Amino acid sequence: MSSKIASGVLKLTQRVRFGQSGFVTSTCSGKLRVEHDRLNRRFTVAPSSGAGTDDCAVLSYRFIGEKEVDLMSTFVPETFRGHGIAALLSQAAVDFLLEENLKARVSCWYIRRYIEEQPQQLCKDLLIT
Repeated sequence: MSSKIASGVLKLTQRVRFGQSGFVTSTCSGKLRVEHDRLNRRFTVAPSSGAGTDDCAVLSYRFIGEKEVDLMSTFVPETFRGHGIAALLSQAAVDFLLEENLKARVSCWYIRRYIEEQPQQLCKDLLIT
């Protein structure tokens, strides 16, 4: 029984908040760190250690008002697509909106779909329509 529980736990992705600048996500295949680069207004994930800037997944945003942002785009390098990295970036952006009490215009189709698929109404309330 305990081995079944341990196996189930290993299959789950465990997300832990890491200060104000990033998030650490542990998976059974390793660790992914979502970094929030406030200066350049983006969230990034380097899927492999030692990855260059061309290998980073990126979610870009810009401020369009005092408490409003535009979630403009996500990009995940082709070799890392299909592993949930864009979802991790999108969740980090949602967490940022909630923590900073911001509203969002969403230009990126992926982020819009991600937010719409979340069961919590709070996520949908973040959107500027």
